[in-house]
Amino acid sequence: MATNLAVTKSKNPVNFVLDQVQKNRRKIIRPLVAITVLLIIWQILCHDPSSSLPGPIKAVQESWNLIINPFFDNGGTDKGLFWQLAASLQRVAIGFTLAAVLGISLGILIGTNSLMFDALDPLFQVFRTIPPLAWLPISLAVFQQFNPFEGMGMKANEVSALFVILITAIWPILINTTVGVQQIPQDYRNVARVLRLPNQKYFWKILLPSSVPYIFTGLRIGIGLSWLAIVAAEMLVGGVGIGFFIWDAYNSSRLSAVILAVLYVGIVGLILDRIVGFIASKVVPEEQK
Repeated sequence: MATNLAVTKSKNPVNFVLDQVQKNRRKIIRPLVAITVLLIIWQILCHDPSSSLPGPIKAVQESWNLIINPFFDNGGTDKGLFWQLAASLQRVAIGFTLAAVLGISLGILIGTNSLMFDALDPLFQVFRTIPPLAWLPISLAVFQQFNPFEGMGMKANEVSALFVILITAIWPILINTTVGVQQIPQDYRNVARVLRLPNQKYFWKILLPSSVPYIFTGLRIGIGLSWLAIVAAEMLVGGVGIGFFIWDAYNSSRLSAVILAVLYVGIVGLILDRIVGFIASKVVPEEQK
């Protein structure tokens, strides 16, 4: 009977949460203390009513409606933060997926071909240093003249935003994939030659497993850059999205709404990074971590 009670108690969600808090109390308490100190310093520095930057208390008071009701939709761009974030995440999902497919494919192709690597690597090293917003006017000019997705109802500024995400995220994915393919141990290559492995088996049994850690390193960097790029791009191209919301709130002198939106941007960025990291922890072999 006592054993059954112990099992029931261990399965209780409340007890499970309390056990996790107890085990990780240092990792929970220390960040909470740091956040509290930061908020106190922020409040002290901005306590003056004439301060242009609102303190945390004033920021919460002025943006309370946005906090408690993130789902409102009054049409046009007048939407709650949930819909603004959802629109941005949709763009990031499309642009990042394209960047991942192209980056991994080209990385494998270039990594296995020394001629292509020697020819293209200098170009990639130049292009990867170009800031995301520098691509925006070029993409707007191109897609305003020729928009292959016009038949799908996508405007030139929407396609330009997707292109900025793609061109920003593709470089770490492509370069890390290329390095991963080039770092395959020579012993593996020798074994493949001795066994005369077909190209398909070599790809699935040797090349891909060996380069997976590098690929996920690139994907993790790329998802962070994608989120940075879309927020910046939306500030200029407009439409529904968290970037445009921040810029519109700033132009309307609603700094409390800007602060709240920036906080949401940081949280979503952290979640995206952790999602890719979690997938990597399940995919990458234990001996390669």
